[in-house]
Amino acid sequence: MTKKGNPSESSFAWREFGDGSNSAAFERPVEELPTEKQNLRIQATRAGRKGKTVTVITGFQSKPETLQALLKQLKSQCGTGGTLKDNEIEIQGDHKQKLLEILIKMGYKAKISGG
Repeated sequence: MTKKGNPSESSFAWREFGDGSNSAAFERPVEELPTEKQNLRIQATRAGRKGKTVTVITGFQSKPETLQALLKQLKSQCGTGGTLKDNEIEIQGDHKQKLLEILIKMGYKAKISGG
């Protein structure tokens, strides 16, 4: 017979090795491509941001440390805030053209997508 009540008390998940706290072992390694081989897309959007416009740069194949350094540089050159979410850089405001010029000067292959 099974216990009634708290489901965590009555269920058991089998782990063959370790306690499962080492989640880094299950992550895929990120292949760092050179800047000239990365195809980036730059798009201004307001979806899900309460009407605020942000410029999203997608298509990165770089390590998070590299993206964080690039984010810092782009934020300072645009004079605005931004964040890194799921290998995408979000810069506050509509800076499509400025970001395109900056990224091309840095050696990235970038295009503006969307309307």
